[in-house]
Amino acid sequence: MIDRDSFAKSGHIPTLLAAFLYFDASFTVWVLLGPMGVQIGNSLHLDAAQKGLMVATPVLSGALLRIVAGLSADRFGGKITGIVAQLIVIAALVAAWQIGLPSFRAVQALGIFLGVAGASFAIALPLASRWYPPPYQGFALGLAGAGNIGTVFTALVAPGLALAYGFQNVFGLAAIFLTVVLVGFVLLAKESPARPAPLTLSTYFNVLRIADTWWFMLFYGVTFGGFVGLASSLVIYLHTQYGLTPVHAGYLTALASFVGASCRPLGGGLADKFGGVKTLSFYYIVAAIALIIVSFGLPNLWLAMAAILVVMLACGLGDGAVFQLVPLRFTREMGVVTGLVGMAGGVGGFYLASSLGLARQYTGSYQSGFLIYAALALIAFVGLSVVKRRWRADFSAAANADTQAAPIRI
Repeated sequence: MIDRDSFAKSGHIPTLLAAFLYFDASFTVWVLLGPMGVQIGNSLHLDAAQKGLMVATPVLSGALLRIVAGLSADRFGGKITGIVAQLIVIAALVAAWQIGLPSFRAVQALGIFLGVAGASFAIALPLASRWYPPPYQGFALGLAGAGNIGTVFTALVAPGLALAYGFQNVFGLAAIFLTVVLVGFVLLAKESPARPAPLTLSTYFNVLRIADTWWFMLFYGVTFGGFVGLASSLVIYLHTQYGLTPVHAGYLTALASFVGASCRPLGGGLADKFGGVKTLSFYYIVAAIALIIVSFGLPNLWLAMAAILVVMLACGLGDGAVFQLVPLRFTREMGVVTGLVGMAGGVGGFYLASSLGLARQYTGSYQSGFLIYAALALIAFVGLSVVKRRWRADFSAAANADTQAAPIRI
């Protein structure tokens, strides 16, 4: 168990809170198109493939922009980077509120700007991480990363607000919400004195020559990709597959998102206690089995939701476990590695969301989209089995070199 007093004294709680709120608000708007996808799709007469791309575009944009955000957070600081990024998103939301979304291209353009909010991952996590020592990395980053619970809020309220006031006005409400959170972020966030000096761009991209960077990208691509891909697509899936109204589908999506998001700190804490490799391996197997079950299009809604909740649980726990390991492997390059790993998570989410729409459009079923993602979870499990022995030896040697370091489990 985490010693709360020791944890509170080891870092900076206001910055941890600011990172959580920033991440939470950003995720709220990042997936905004998904819960309102039925209304937007009906308004613009979109087919299944276009709906899939509509909800996947912000995910891909956020994935790619995480590299830029990570570099900026390392070179200029997470606080100033976070402020600039939030202002860009607010401006895009205000434009959509005043101008509207007259075409599919306009929806995609908005999705690209909402991706800036998705890039908050590479801003909030390093900002919080640098305040905490290695024994608390999993728990601290789990708490900061639990801001992805913003997807719950979006799924819960966005369909109802869109039904009552029109989806265009929801963009205005989201802009107001982001503005309030931005003020709190400015007041609470503080850069850690342990923040490393900025490195050259060539040094940053040297991490791409390190095999562990690519392993982490694969591992997070599966766990976070599963979470955000389902969170973005579930309203449309439940509406299409089981005939639910957008509002009722939103409630179930909120439940699934809550399970995945709230389990992230638990996943980090369990990884601190039992080891990230051991716990993550288990999560991949569970996720793969549940995805295979979902792929068969279960005839009963509640059986399907049970399997989906298991997928979200495994992915949420896995997110926390991955980021128990990342800061133990990378310190000075934490921002850029977080950006790269976060990018991979977004790419995984883009693939799942878009492939579900494409599978439905061209095969009449979602099955192939789910099955291929289950295969990716199994590939990640095999990858962990390949690297775990070397990681345990390397990480233990690093811990032993520092006689004052607390024991680290991987």
